[in-house]
Amino acid sequence: MSPQTTAIGEPSAVAMAFFFAFISVTLGITWWAARRTRTTEQFYAAGRSVSGIQNGFALAGDYMSAASFLGIAGLVSTTGFDGLIYSTGWLVGWPIMLFLVAEPLRNLGRYTFADVLAARLAPVPVRVAAALGTLATVSLYLIAQMVGAGGLVRLMFGMSYETAIVLVGAAMIAYVLFGGMLATTWVQIVKAVLLLGGAALLVVLVLARFGFNPAALFATAAARHGAGVLAPGKLVSNPLDAISLGLALMFGTAGLPHILMRFYTVPDARAARQSVFYATGLIGTFYLMTFVIGFGAMVLVGPDAIRAMDKGGNMAAPLLAEFLGGQPFLGFIAAVAFATILAVVAGLTLSGAAALSHDLWASVIRKGRAEPVEELRVARLATLALGVVAVGLGIAFQGQNVAFMVSLAFAIAASGNFPALVLCIFWPRCTTAGAVTSMAVGTLGTLVLIALSPTVQIDLLHRTEAWFPLRNPALVTVPLSFAAGILVSLVTGRSARTDRSAAFSAWERKMHLGPMEE
Repeated sequence: MSPQTTAIGEPSAVAMAFFFAFISVTLGITWWAARRTRTTEQFYAAGRSVSGIQNGFALAGDYMSAASFLGIAGLVSTTGFDGLIYSTGWLVGWPIMLFLVAEPLRNLGRYTFADVLAARLAPVPVRVAAALGTLATVSLYLIAQMVGAGGLVRLMFGMSYETAIVLVGAAMIAYVLFGGMLATTWVQIVKAVLLLGGAALLVVLVLARFGFNPAALFATAAARHGAGVLAPGKLVSNPLDAISLGLALMFGTAGLPHILMRFYTVPDARAARQSVFYATGLIGTFYLMTFVIGFGAMVLVGPDAIRAMDKGGNMAAPLLAEFLGGQPFLGFIAAVAFATILAVVAGLTLSGAAALSHDLWASVIRKGRAEPVEELRVARLATLALGVVAVGLGIAFQGQNVAFMVSLAFAIAASGNFPALVLCIFWPRCTTAGAVTSMAVGTLGTLVLIALSPTVQIDLLHRTEAWFPLRNPALVTVPLSFAAGILVSLVTGRSARTDRSAAFSAWERKMHLGPMEE
């Protein structure tokens, strides 16, 4: 297949039909959810009425972004085995969620992960630091998703990039503004089912051409493109870079604000653990399928044709769908990819709105005296503002290489959010100054080192060398964030150890038994 023989880039009636069908269904969900969203708890946490299995599907839908579906398949199709490092890194973060984060977060917080810090430490400084880290993570993630959405819709439907961005922004604002977390949850569930179904169908059609024998597929790939496609080293050749990227993906998962927020939608800690269990199974299955899809695209479409359509390889899955099922299947996969982006940006927008309205406005500016109706009004205004900002950023970054922004978002989550959360939950001697320092050092350190890394200095600015050798700074910033938090806590927390020990015992009871069992 060559760029001249593909229908990608031309308006597709089938793709538009699937696209508008998805929009119609999800807007219907939003209308249904809007009638049930009247309070802050319903807006932020869907009234805590989501079951464990429903939240598991929603977590999977929130997590399986365009980078997962389009990006990993593209990386595998052009580099081979090394593309698996991203799916492995993203997947192994979920046991950390299950054993360290899910239950304490559900028992200790209300709407955002900053609630956990504020329940034990001085609320104003930790909420400000956590909100700033949340907004930094959300903004970078949003840019990557919006640019991906604009490029995908422009290629698949033949409309202008700007029109595509505005369309995505309008749909995202509608879901969150009117339906809150309940609408966002069901949009993510629908998206997860569609994505898993579309990927499974792709895998079946690929394996059918190789006698349903994955080994035959891999052997054909090695025969055509060299044995190197089945060995590591083509994408990440520096061992330290590989370790650093793995740390960012693994610990970043447990620090992403839009993922942590989902644990407040379930009724209790047991349902929170159950939701992580289901999400891990769904996500693991999906990542195994992207591996087969990537090698299928490598063999059936070819790396040269994939790169000719998109230098990053992001059109590998749509090109494979067109090869296997013609324009109708291409239209379905394109609509699924769009649904993937739309569900993720809705979750990101909601977590950003919660940081602005709940953490900053209601808790810091109004000092906890804001009425629920007022907080809900501010949350909706924040949603509208974030939507407008997301559209503006998506248009401003058109054509730019934004792949590094996803890894940067994970690095900030791993370095700025995760260490402070772990120290606050599990370490009795953690102080307010220690937690704030940990978040500040992790977030700012990540931003500075990324700016000095080869990703920016060489790839974007086209300089000959970089000040910082690693493409992802997590190997440095995660330990640095933990060390800063521990050191400052030890220096500032020498007094009142007995009182702090007693308070932490009560905290531990609440963490393990929940607020009703204190």
